[in-house]
Amino acid sequence: QVRLTESGGGLVQAGGSLRLSCAASGGTFRTYNVGWFRQAPGKEREFVVGVRQNSEIKYYGDSESVKGRFTISRDNAKNTVYLYMNNLKPNDTAIYYCAADESLYMPQYRSEFDYWGQGTQVTVSS
Repeated sequence: QVRLTESGGGLVQAGGSLRLSCAASGGTFRTYNVGWFRQAPGKEREFVVGVRQNSEIKYYGDSESVKGRFTISRDNAKNTVYLYMNNLKPNDTAIYYCAADESLYMPQYRSEFDYWGQGTQVTVSS
């Protein structure tokens, strides 16, 4: 069973950048699909971007606003997945969660992921 820990959140001004980390322990990390979700106050948790198991294939969620600004990468040697966020906007403010599962396809819905981190707060000021 894999355990996930997010870090790297914080307060940043609009236009700034952050790198979030999702560190995994337990399990064979490269066999997990890993996704980043975010949940803003009063809103549903939404899938932002994910990376397939055993690959660098990326999947983006439905939010057009993050495409071109956010990207994901994984470092299996460090058991870590990163979310790079550039040109941050106030509506990117949310708690960001990483999640993992071992399905043979890349899940994009909250219910499909088996393992979750505790989340890290990202606040973007205008």
